[in-house]
Amino acid sequence: MDVVFLGSGAFGVPTLELLAREHTITGIVTQPDRKAGRGGKLTPTPVGEWAAEHLPAVPIIKPEKINTDEARTIVRGWGADAWVVIAYGQYLGQKLLADRWAINLHGSRLPRWRGAAPINAAIVAGDLISGNSVITIDKEMDAGAVLGQSERTIEPDMTAAMLHDALSKDGPELVARVLRDRAKGNETYTTQDPSLVTVAPKMSKSDGVVDFKMPSRLAAARINGLNPWPSVTVGFREETIKINRSQPAGVESQEEPGVVISADEGLVVCGDGRCIQLLSVQPQGKRAMDWKAFANGRSIESGERLVGRPIPNGGFA
Repeated sequence: MDVVFLGSGAFGVPTLELLAREHTITGIVTQPDRKAGRGGKLTPTPVGEWAAEHLPAVPIIKPEKINTDEARTIVRGWGADAWVVIAYGQYLGQKLLADRWAINLHGSRLPRWRGAAPINAAIVAGDLISGNSVITIDKEMDAGAVLGQSERTIEPDMTAAMLHDALSKDGPELVARVLRDRAKGNETYTTQDPSLVTVAPKMSKSDGVVDFKMPSRLAAARINGLNPWPSVTVGFREETIKINRSQPAGVESQEEPGVVISADEGLVVCGDGRCIQLLSVQPQGKRAMDWKAFANGRSIESGERLVGRPIPNGGFA
């Protein structure tokens, strides 16, 4: 099939790779290059970088606004059997999409977790299962008909970064299957049940907190679900540290929430009287390290306390 690809983030790169092998890419749309790093060097998106290296003959545009007359004329002029949209980052207007068959790969099993941060939200909420959905594009965000879904178990110590990479690798085959169905004329469209919709709003830095009064399973899930950004920050002694990864430990204690009951193992008491185990932390201005290295370097003793903060209203409570 002839395919136009619209995407920016790393989530879509594996699918673009497969599409380039099995189909003809007639054009690529991605976000403009942005300044990055200390030197402020203009840096392309992951999709733009991959395309420049592997598909130099394919036209690529990077409009600030995709719905202008100029951008719309270019993209619609490429011609294609399908438009594949993955983590592009701009709203696609009706004039742009008119009479085009466009599909979107979304990192959740819709209608659960519509919105900007579905992978984070699934982990933070304590979901046991996640997956991808391929949907049509609707006026309302992530509300299109479902053409196919995949499924993946969320492990107790899985971070958002880990789940992102896993779902990214699951995406190509799911998109390929939907395109095969389309080519045969036997695609199926399943309307989402509005009563089952949950929303995953865009995160902010203020979301990067944990309250150890939470049940242990949800405290661990929150820490993991906010890695790599905004990351959970807690107080310890006279400094702040990031907790990057944890897991429920199942160990019970009568100590107050936030107390470290085992310095060697990184066991911290939560509100249900059960512990989580801290696996990776990052002191301010330092690189991430496993808990044991952190504890040994600071001679941490059992009975010391980590200080969390209340979860902000509107956050991933």
